[in-house]
Amino acid sequence: MNLSRLDLNLVLALRALLEERNVTRAGGRVGLSQPAMSAALARLRRHFDDELLARTGNSYELTPLGVALRDRSATACDLLERVFASQADFEPGAETREFTLLASDYGAAVFGAALARALHEEAPGIRLVFQHPAPSVVQNTATVLSTVDGLLMPHGVIDGFPAVDLFQDRWLCMIADDHPEVGDALDLGQLAHLPWAVYQRPYDAPAARQLSMLGISPRVEVSVQTFQLLPHMVEGTRRIAMIQERLARRAVRSAAVRVLPCPFEAVPVQEAMWWHPVHAQDAAHIWLRQKAAEVGATLRGRGTDEAVPAVQGEGPAQEGL
Repeated sequence: MNLSRLDLNLVLALRALLEERNVTRAGGRVGLSQPAMSAALARLRRHFDDELLARTGNSYELTPLGVALRDRSATACDLLERVFASQADFEPGAETREFTLLASDYGAAVFGAALARALHEEAPGIRLVFQHPAPSVVQNTATVLSTVDGLLMPHGVIDGFPAVDLFQDRWLCMIADDHPEVGDALDLGQLAHLPWAVYQRPYDAPAARQLSMLGISPRVEVSVQTFQLLPHMVEGTRRIAMIQERLARRAVRSAAVRVLPCPFEAVPVQEAMWWHPVHAQDAAHIWLRQKAAEVGATLRGRGTDEAVPAVQGEGPAQEGL
């Protein structure tokens, strides 16, 4: 398709029509009169050789192609806005801009909070928005990344996109502080027979992935969508969970739990910020990446000393993680 022959205003009209399913409302949304929007709909119908909006009684319903184009047109509009919002220069102290980052509660709590503090001092007009990534981030990574400024995600889930490494963390095992069967250390047999509380999302189940390499299938009793719920699902039970050391401090303060070293060589978390190449030359995004790298370096330098006063079964928390 020759993009030079396309009227990009039709993309805006397409999105409005498919989301509003009403010519008059769609026109008001993009600043077009009802006749002008009707003409745009006619052009779109000719282009796609599809009705897009089919009348059903007194309303319109989307055709199957219209349903498929609804999300695609929204993504296209978001991407166009980001392309044309790109800047050659960026003055952080004087700018008012919003950056959207996809992150789990772990990434937002550990890295996002530190980044927000750094930006508060240098760029008070900048707004940070953290959103939970949807499962589609793995299947449609390019599409998802094109509509946001970054994705906080450990290595090993996605690949093929630019990223800046932020910090490393290690896994610990967490149990109730009065667990009746566990003393000062865990063994692999206990991992196999004790019930589990796990952080579970379709594209990333860290506990299950680590244990599967040992031939252990965890007996999951509770599955949650945030890491910070795990302590409360372990407290007062026989359950076990895996939690990152940098969250362990919050865990031991918020619930009656204790943490122990994993009885195997758990693959550490290497957290990174991933982005779409469309942002590569945007001065504002370059600045954001630089700040992310600086904050990550600060976290790496601080290690996990602040994460947990002491891990039961060993000395002070390891440095350099």
